[in-house]
Amino acid sequence: MEFDGRWAELSGSGGGPRRLAFLLPLLLAVFLALWLGFYAFGAGPAREETLVYIPPGSSLPAIQRHLVEAGVLRPDRRFRWLALFSGQRQQLKAGEYAVGAGASPRQLLALLASGRTVRRQVTIPEGANLFQVAQLLAEQKLVDSPDFVAFATDPATPVRFGLDSPTLEGWLFPDTYYFTRGQRQEEIVRVLVERARRMLTELLAELDNETGLNERELMTLASIVEKETGLAAERELIAGVFFNRLERRMRLQTDPTVIYGLQSFDRRLTRQDLRTPTPYNTYLISGLPPGPIANPGREAIAAVLRPQETDYLYFVSRNDGSHHFSRNLRDHNRAVQRYQR
Repeated sequence: MEFDGRWAELSGSGGGPRRLAFLLPLLLAVFLALWLGFYAFGAGPAREETLVYIPPGSSLPAIQRHLVEAGVLRPDRRFRWLALFSGQRQQLKAGEYAVGAGASPRQLLALLASGRTVRRQVTIPEGANLFQVAQLLAEQKLVDSPDFVAFATDPATPVRFGLDSPTLEGWLFPDTYYFTRGQRQEEIVRVLVERARRMLTELLAELDNETGLNERELMTLASIVEKETGLAAERELIAGVFFNRLERRMRLQTDPTVIYGLQSFDRRLTRQDLRTPTPYNTYLISGLPPGPIANPGREAIAAVLRPQETDYLYFVSRNDGSHHFSRNLRDHNRAVQRYQR
């Protein structure tokens, strides 16, 4: 009877169901842990490093979809379970990531939680205009080119950045930058404009401004100097020629301004082009155009702040990157015949 009682205590009708009720969840938890564990540490399908972009505001299912579409994750619901049970669901950040070959689901979660996004390099060359800057940024998938141009040419945009300028032209400073996909367009523009502001402040502190030009006029003339020559040795001399013409109330008659006013220009200038009225045609208007025609670099701006004293009034391209300078129209016409026949 005593043996039977002990047996009843161990395996009787009252203890068995209670023990089973305790063991089943435990077994299920162990199975789930093993199930997710093997999955979490298993190699992913990517055979090489892959760039994956997670747009801002993406939900967990959307994140999984982007990973699957990029080929770095297999279509498996366990990824969502892994994100939930690991406590990383709320830590996943938007952006562009470089996913290594064979990255496991656990490594994917850790990468997205770290926020270590890819930085894209953009180099804006001296003399690039805002349309070209838009294209450079668009090539790196940082902006939509038409949207950027619309933003940069909206009259309200320069005001937002404290600029006295009809557009952002002239203030998208040429330099090398690093941006990440998903950055707001306004943030990208602010970096470029603040770089231009900082550079101009440094130059004014170094060279002063005895030209009589305000900021807009200074950047406008610097942009023309930038487009007229790529030779560092000529910048200050060309700036001096333009100041001579302005002082004598002569029209600047510079081709780059005509081209800018016509836009979408990919051919040689014609006489008809020079007669086509635009706010930027310095063959027809007096003084400077309403704003910059490109984004000048530091040396072009410095050349305008320290123009070379000269009695030259004209110059013409020698077709080798350099220019021939003349003091009067007769000599200039001879040079034109010689170099531009």
